[in-house]
Amino acid sequence: MGQDLRQAAMAVRENAHAPYSGFKVGAAFRAASGTVYVGCNVENVAYPEGTCAEAGAIAAMVAAGETVLREVYVIADSPMPVTPCGGCRQKLAEFGAGDVPVIMATTAGDEQHTTIADLLPGTFTAAHMEGQG
Repeated sequence: MGQDLRQAAMAVRENAHAPYSGFKVGAAFRAASGTVYVGCNVENVAYPEGTCAEAGAIAAMVAAGETVLREVYVIADSPMPVTPCGGCRQKLAEFGAGDVPVIMATTAGDEQHTTIADLLPGTFTAAHMEGQG
């Protein structure tokens, strides 16, 4: 994975709006075109109304007209690499094949490498919806 994803995730993490938890997260995704899209978490005083960094990066990618992930990088200032939440794992699976690499990292430099499939075994996919309508 490119160092550019780490740098992009670190930079956008600084823009996170996390006044309640203080837990800033940055995400950088490379789309099929090679373009890098970023997102940061945005908290809301009504906690369920916040947005995860991964969801923000996906929204930016889709808003730009892209729908295929090639690489994922997520970073936070935590004692161990931060994992995407369950909802974001499903969001990643919507736009990335199971073998898409995911790096989860700390600001101190620790990294854990995995794939979308390993993050979300038994993914709910469009195939489950066949015959609906």
